[in-house]
Formats: sequence, C-alpha cells, structure tokens
Amino acid sequence: MAGGEETAAAAEAEMDLEFSRGADVPSFEFAFNSEKFSDKVLQVEVVAGDDGGGGPLPDSVRHIKGQGTQILTVKALHINSAILAARSPFFLKLFSNGMKESDQMRPRIRIANSEQIALMEVLSYMYSGKLTTAEPTLLLDILMVADKFEVISCLRRCSQLLTNLPMTTESALLCIDHPCSTSLAAEVQHVISVAKEFLADKHKDFDKFRRELMNISLAGMEAIFSSTDMHVSCEDDLYYFMLEWVRARYLDSEERRGILSSRLLPLVRFSHMTCTTLEKILACTDNDIDHEQVTKRITEVLLHKAYPRQMESALSTQTGWQFAERAYKYKPVKLVAFDRPCPQVTVYLDLTREECSRLFGSEHICSHPFQLGGRDFYLVAFCEMDEQSNLCTFGLCLVEWKNMKGSSDLTIDIEFAARTRLSGKFVSNLEVKVIFSLSDWVHGSVDLFGVPWSTFISDDNLFINGVLHLRADL
Repeated sequence: MAGGEETAAAAEAEMDLEFSRGADVPSFEFAFNSEKFSDKVLQVEVVAGDDGGGGPLPDSVRHIKGQGTQILTVKALHINSAILAARSPFFLKLFSNGMKESDQMRPRIRIANSEQIALMEVLSYMYSGKLTTAEPTLLLDILMVADKFEVISCLRRCSQLLTNLPMTTESALLCIDHPCSTSLAAEVQHVISVAKEFLADKHKDFDKFRRELMNISLAGMEAIFSSTDMHVSCEDDLYYFMLEWVRARYLDSEERRGILSSRLLPLVRFSHMTCTTLEKILACTDNDIDHEQVTKRITEVLLHKAYPRQMESALSTQTGWQFAERAYKYKPVKLVAFDRPCPQVTVYLDLTREECSRLFGSEHICSHPFQLGGRDFYLVAFCEMDEQSNLCTFGLCLVEWKNMKGSSDLTIDIEFAARTRLSGKFVSNLEVKVIFSLSDWVHGSVDLFGVPWSTFISDDNLFINGVLHLRADL
C-alpha cells in the first residue's frame, strides 16, 4: 500500500474508533442525502432474495451478475464521497478504482431487498455517528450490512448495543444464526460468544428444557451441547435426544446423516456413556448414523479406558476427544465384567473432594447403572448423620435399580475398597455377603471408613490429588 493510502487508512481507523465510542467527532448529519452538500448520486440496485453482493458493479460485471437476478428497483441517493470514503474502506476503493466516466458521478452498489432499511441506517450513521434503533433484529441486520460495506465504527456500535441489551432466547438465536463473514471484528465475535454462553446457561437443566430444545436451531443446539455445565442424568440421554431432534427437523436422510456426522455427534462425550448404550450403538443398523465414524470414536474410548497412559498422546490432538465431564446426575464409572466361573463386576468410581463436600447435608451421588446377574444396579455415595451423636460419616451402598415382581432373590458378595496414597493400592473397607430381594434392595455401609466426616474429608491419604478412588468388587 502506498504511503498516502496507509496514512488515510490509519486516520480512518482512528476516526472510526472515536465514532464507535461516541466521542465528540464532527457530525455531518445535515448533509445526509442532501443534493446541496453532495458530489455524487449513489445508484442502489435492490434485488430479490439474498443476491445482494455489494459492489462496485461496472457494466460488464452487472451484465454477468444480472443474468437470472431480478432487479426490483434502483434507488438514487445523494452522497458526499469524502464522508463515505473516510468512514469505509469499501467506499474509498469504490471512488478511487478508476471507474469509467459514466460511473464516476453515479457509482452503483447492489443489495438484497431485505437489506434496504439496514443500508439506510448505515449510511445515516456514516454522516451522524448515531443509530435510530435499539431493536435486536434490526441491529443485527445493520451489523451485517456494516460488515459488508466495511463500516467498522457502525459494526462496533451495533455490537455494543447488542451486548448491553437484555438477552433472550430469541435474540441469542438471532445473533448466532445470522450469516457472518470471516472478517468480523472482535467485538462482534464477543456478541456471538455472549449469545452462546446465554443459551448454554439458560438451558443447562436438560430435563427442564427438553421440550423447548426441540424448537432450537442447529447453531443453538451446538452452543448448548458444547457446554460442560449441562445438568443431565447421563450422556446417553443427550445422544438419544440428538437423534430425536435431527429426525424431527431434517426429513431428507442424506442431510440428516450429514448434520449428525459433522455437527452433532462430535459434541457427544462417548467416554462418559454407559457400556450398555455403547454396545447398543455398535450393534445398531440405523442408516442415520455414520457407523464407521461412531465405531472409531467408541473404539478410541474403550482403548483409552483400558490403556489411558498409552492412548493419551495419540488422542490428545484429535478433535472432540478432550471433552470434560458434564454435571451428570449419574456419575460415570469404569467397569470390568466377567461371566465365568460366576457373574462378577468390578466397578471403579472416582469422586472429587468438591463432590464429596457437597454430600454434607442431603445430597447424594449415584453412579451409572450397571448389570450383574441379569439385573441392574448402581452405587450411591452419601453423608450419613447419626441422630444420637450428631456425627456425620461417609457412606457407600449398592442399590438395585428395579426388582421386578416375580424376580428371585439374588445373593451377592460385596467388597468396597478405596485406594490410599501410602500403599498405592486399594484397601478393603467392607466385605459382606447379602441377599437382594423385593423387600431388601439396598446394602452397604453408612460409615465406610470408620471416622467422622471432618476427618474423612481432610484425609490426604484417601484424596489422592483431590480425588477419592473407590472400587466395588461384586
């Protein structure tokens, strides 16, 4: 770029910044669309649909672009080329690109029919530094037109107004669903980020908003399901909901399959799904799912569970792998299962010190359900208070999910153990043989470690790097 153009660009950027901040910059509002203070007439071609590609449009280009494009009308606006060139690199290029004589006094641009109101707002802003609206939908339209015609100060002002407005689901979806160029300023990206954070925070209670989520757009779904703060029973529920959502909104099978593969399935935390659901996914023949993609993801999950250290470096760079655990109602576990010589399951449950601290009171933590002897069970960690001594202790129980009427009694050998820092091994804290029946479906210990709660929660021999490692051998 020549020295003169660099100086002009720097001055323009500085003025745009002052404009967007509302600084005391000279206003030329009196000259807007005034023949007396204008040196050119801007020809605005308004076309049907979304064919507005901006400009400039020399005759040869207009002829090519005009094929198959319906020009609804051509509006003439009196403009001051110096003012527009000072506010926009687009117009600076338009007025200095060596246009032929017939276009010098009547330059042309093209917009879509839907952009007319927004364009007038942008042109008016270039003269006055003011916007006449605070309505989110129109502000977004203005923002897009300001982006198209490189009016950075207007783009920033729209961003500020949108950020300061009270966010709603509707306005947030408008922000993230609007078509955006890759050159949008950081302020606009901030608006989009705020909208995504709002959607994720508002809809983090999955069960509460499940019905409303069926009406959320694809971009909204991505914003919500990318969050690690979502409160949901288990990851399985989100996977099945995504299938339900995509089938309701995309009737074409190829489009549905593409959306699932490229946009939704990468958001699923396969590593936190139950083994039962992973087995069902691998065995299913659903054409909506890219089975090669899903099988690869699940294989990686299983390999990582079996060989975490060896797989860590191999998977660290893969998209979608490093997803954190969500706020699950049912805590994910690691399982080792054997069928012979008798059914046996070893369940590994890890709880952070923070999670255990929340148990003090009335909360409890349930594990993912798992199967043993053809029946469903889960582990429950809790804080038990003795009514006589008022002492609290850490408890862990094995609970049968559902004992169907007519089911026979089931005898289970239970061993609960915790890993200690001193030995590096799991140390048994409870060994008992119990019978699960219709009337007796909970067994375990209300005082697993035999110490008061305060001693348990501060024990760094149990909490290794802040994590309590529990094992149930059943």
